[in-house]
Amino acid sequence: MNHSIQNVIETRTSVNHFQPGRPLEDGVIEFLISQATKAPSAYNLQNWRFIAVRTPDAKSRLKSAAYGQQKIVDASVAFIICGTLEAYSQLACALQPSMDAQIMEPRMVDGWVTQATATHQGNLVLQRDEAVRSASLAAMTLMLAAQGMGLGSCAMSGFDAQQVSRTFDLDATELPVMIVTVGYAADDNWPQKPRRALTEVLSIV
Repeated sequence: MNHSIQNVIETRTSVNHFQPGRPLEDGVIEFLISQATKAPSAYNLQNWRFIAVRTPDAKSRLKSAAYGQQKIVDASVAFIICGTLEAYSQLACALQPSMDAQIMEPRMVDGWVTQATATHQGNLVLQRDEAVRSASLAAMTLMLAAQGMGLGSCAMSGFDAQQVSRTFDLDATELPVMIVTVGYAADDNWPQKPRRALTEVLSIV
């Protein structure tokens, strides 16, 4: 199987039907999330958290919050992708490994923390925008990683965010942005649907 990034992108589909009863090992789940955390985020905030929903009880509760969509139950795992608010407050800790690796100098880290605090503190719209951006980039990276491993995935926005937050005890600063189901695709899924022509969506200036 060709796992080049171009092939992964061109063969990825939104899987609506999974083979039930095929769990993923902890190591696979951890690998997928390790790949997801390679996604970019502003200031390297890494303002995300992932909940891997895979037990029958947890899947049932998530299915209820996702308007009864069966793929929550049939998929090997359903990831709740959360973006975190107030992420600027932990930016120094997030950047410490970059200083330890001598990628960034302390003066640069201090500058980033100062700038992020000045622009994000008290700006709930910007915090939310960044949380959604970061979680979405992480979700796409997760789906491409899954495709590269021969697994199917589906990004889901159809869920009651408040119910998800209550059911899974999310912190007030954690925003459930997306659910990504991952597992083994059944045979009756659609192929990748054609996209709009580049002439409709691309401007080169």
